[in-house]
Amino acid sequence: MAQNGQNPPQQAPTRNQAGPTPAASGSVVASGSASGSAAPSGSAAPSSSSISFSIPQTAAAGGITMTNPPQTATSFYKIAPSQIVTFGWNMTSVIVTPTHLTVSAVGDNGNTYPVGPTDGVIPGTATEVVWDIYSYQQNNPGLPLAPGTYTLNIWDERGPGAARRGGFLSPFNGLQFALFTPQPYTALSSGWTCAECGQNGAMALATHPAFVGILVSFLVIFLSGFHMLRTTR
Repeated sequence: MAQNGQNPPQQAPTRNQAGPTPAASGSVVASGSASGSAAPSGSAAPSSSSISFSIPQTAAAGGITMTNPPQTATSFYKIAPSQIVTFGWNMTSVIVTPTHLTVSAVGDNGNTYPVGPTDGVIPGTATEVVWDIYSYQQNNPGLPLAPGTYTLNIWDERGPGAARRGGFLSPFNGLQFALFTPQPYTALSSGWTCAECGQNGAMALATHPAFVGILVSFLVIFLSGFHMLRTTR
């Protein structure tokens, strides 16, 4: 009942408080490792999905197996126009997909050169990189490629000194290749001569079996005649 002629205060209607905003559909919360199997949440329609990944304790360290070029022998590449170098590989025992890969070539002169069109940084799922060595040579006069032997290096976002760890890609440096610069063409009519042909020709003649046989026969005849002359005196 109202007192002193005043109406009782009206109670404000209540509103349903909004719940927490649900996570976007398909979002994944990862622990930094991946085994390819997700732990179920136990709810048919969860408000937020959470997938955890684990690496078995017995997992081997990941590695790289080169598919191109073959590793049976050292490959030689010419630093010249239209000369494209393709490096291809497969990843083995890699459970955690790298965020990105860094590919570089370390020369026997101690310099390190980025490999590929993107300064050596490529997606972590890549299994091939194409390197235009002539274009690199033209665009980098301050650090040109030198003729010699190179070692291909590939590592993930953890860097070239990352320790071996089960399921993670280990740094790779198991491929050697060589680069060379062709000599400019000089026609015979312009005075081209083979500086080593005469020396190599003489050496080949000296080691030829027929030449050796003739030389031995001559020595035998000479020594036999000299012995006969001494005997008749």
